[in-house]
Amino acid sequence: MEIKPNFSLKKYNTFGIDAKAKEFVAVHSVADLKEVLEENDTKKKFVLGGGSNMLLTQDVDALVVHIDLKGKKVVKEDENFVWVEGQAGENWHEFVLWNIENNFGGLENMSLIPGNVGTTPVQNIGAYGAEIKDTFVSCDAMHIATREMRTFNREECNFGYRESIFKQEVKDQYIITSVVFKLTKKNHKVNISYGDITKELEKNNITEPTIKDVSNAVIAIRQSKLPDPKELGNSGSFFKNPVITKEHFEKIHLQFPEMKYYVVSPTEVKVPAGWLIEQAGFKGMRIGDAGVHKNQALVLVNYGNATGAEIVNLSKEIQKTIFEKYTIAIQAEVNII
Repeated sequence: MEIKPNFSLKKYNTFGIDAKAKEFVAVHSVADLKEVLEENDTKKKFVLGGGSNMLLTQDVDALVVHIDLKGKKVVKEDENFVWVEGQAGENWHEFVLWNIENNFGGLENMSLIPGNVGTTPVQNIGAYGAEIKDTFVSCDAMHIATREMRTFNREECNFGYRESIFKQEVKDQYIITSVVFKLTKKNHKVNISYGDITKELEKNNITEPTIKDVSNAVIAIRQSKLPDPKELGNSGSFFKNPVITKEHFEKIHLQFPEMKYYVVSPTEVKVPAGWLIEQAGFKGMRIGDAGVHKNQALVLVNYGNATGAEIVNLSKEIQKTIFEKYTIAIQAEVNII
């Protein structure tokens, strides 16, 4: 394993920010990872997965450890279910498609989400009515300081909306090396609760959708709304959809009766951040090479040579304007480094 000094991370983050790593090394196995951590015990380390949920605002003054473990396999199955393990460095979308090809159901609504398998539990990624926690069984992770392996089950992960134990109690302490999901082999419960999926299926005259049909619908929707990071730097949804109290929402709704919303619980309401940003006039806005995507206001983009700081400044202006207009605080979903 070669440790490379002063290494550009431009190709290793989906925003395409040309930040430099003080040092960089890619690991391809658990043994590699253990060796790198042991031999560089005293160095400051930065763990890099698919680079899809971060915004680099400066050079990384650390040893960047790129998790590039590959492999996927069935570890257990019965008549109705299959337990599938994906290594942390597997591309998430390719992993989803592999499962669909094998007729394993449960991940299809999360097709085309950027990133790798290993980072999916950290963020409890989700889309179109599905989240990782719905099919997650466990993940193996290495403790950075002790190099000991630990298995985290679903309960231990403390999953919430774009939250987990890996963003809270054990943040920066573990590196996930593999993840196991429990998927269906038959009698798949397709989730077409989102109107966009229903419309896409109707457009294609599909009345009894398969998991492949749902995946294709999600891919078509995402491609129509979201830019490909290979063509236009972005990290998908930049902001979380804010969840506010019902009491707070009712006051705002009187002033803005056209506001979109989803009831989360008897006491909470979720407001789409994309709708707020669009209504505040930011959709399609561009300042230099930093901008808000023309088709989806939730997505901030790098048109070529934007710095991380310029994108952060734009995000702060959006947050400030939304709060002043709606008294709703929206938070970044992307990790700002």
